Amino acid sequence: MTIAATHDDIAPIREAVRALCADFPGEYWRKLDRERSYPAEFVAALTEAGFLAALIPEQYGGSGLSMPAAAAIMEEIHGSGCNGAACHAQMYTMGTVLRHGNDAQKQKYLPAIARGELRLQAFGVTEPTSGTDTLSLRTTATRDGNDAYVVNGQKIWTSRAEHSDLMLLLARTTPRDQVKKRTEGLSVFLVDMRDAKGLTIKPIRTMMNHATTEVFFDQMRVPAENLIGEEGQGFRYILSGMNAERILISAECIGDAKWFIAKATAYAKERVLFGRPIGQNQGVQFPIARAYAQMRAAELMVHEAAALYAAGHDCGPEANMAKMIAADAAWAAADMCVQTHGGFGFAEEFDIERKFRETRLYQVAPISTNLVLSYLAEHVLGLPRSY
Repeated sequence: MTIAATHDDIAPIREAVRALCADFPGEYWRKLDRERSYPAEFVAALTEAGFLAALIPEQYGGSGLSMPAAAAIMEEIHGSGCNGAACHAQMYTMGTVLRHGNDAQKQKYLPAIARGELRLQAFGVTEPTSGTDTLSLRTTATRDGNDAYVVNGQKIWTSRAEHSDLMLLLARTTPRDQVKKRTEGLSVFLVDMRDAKGLTIKPIRTMMNHATTEVFFDQMRVPAENLIGEEGQGFRYILSGMNAERILISAECIGDAKWFIAKATAYAKERVLFGRPIGQNQGVQFPIARAYAQMRAAELMVHEAAALYAAGHDCGPEANMAKMIAADAAWAAADMCVQTHGGFGFAEEFDIERKFRETRLYQVAPISTNLVLSYLAEHVLGLPRSY
């Protein structure tokens, strides 16, 4: 039975996530950050606990939880000082298969994903030349007889490709000059990267330990049976999964904001200068209080978006606003936390500078703030399309 999105039902889930995260303290993450290593032990623990299978229905071996419960999982991971970006796509990327795959595909992949035997964490959409202009992507998938497609092209910012068995790939199957609408002619494939030939993965070193890559396809063959849904309708399938991604990442941002606020509050109470705790000074306490108010407002929007998603309602505006506002709240809390700690905020051992770098990402990914604003202007306010 699906767990309802009530506080009483979700509270035990939150407690269980916090207990798990307690086994992965700051030193664990600092070591990984220094070495740019993947948190394999942490991901394994989340998998074994069933948290990464939260949104997979019980009939396919998943936990069958609601979106509010899944959001609570991600929030608590980040609120505990950990980082769910190493594996959060395992939670939502499978949604394309769940919603648009055929019965054979669901039976073949979803139970194995739920058990953690298959990792579906790579999402191949963004390209170097098109960026967030997804409809201009150049990667092609050409039908070769009845059995396969041949893929050529390149993807970038494909996170976790080195640590994933499967990739959800968006490619053009019909040339742009042969479709009536720009949104047509794109198709989605489930690529088994373990067996793929003509696939090259190159890591990209970034300011945080994010395990992101660029991926090259050179005459890579994909079985025709790995096409998800109808050929040419892939853009619509991808869009339907983006709301889940944005809601879960916005919940991560709320967790980050809470972590920064708690860290700053504790330090402001303990740090004594000029014979008094620095938290007694309004110049210190006001920024903390403002960050708290901003976080709470963002948290309410995240809850609204998650509730709408769980009820099966359109939540595009709410998911986008939740992502933007929560990312803003996390970044404001991060900046405040560094300022509160002064020089210690830059010291590795406090974990602030690591979390500061990690939370900055969500001003840009999975969608930039400017594109959220453009979406709201056009689709909510009815203003002319700006691009």
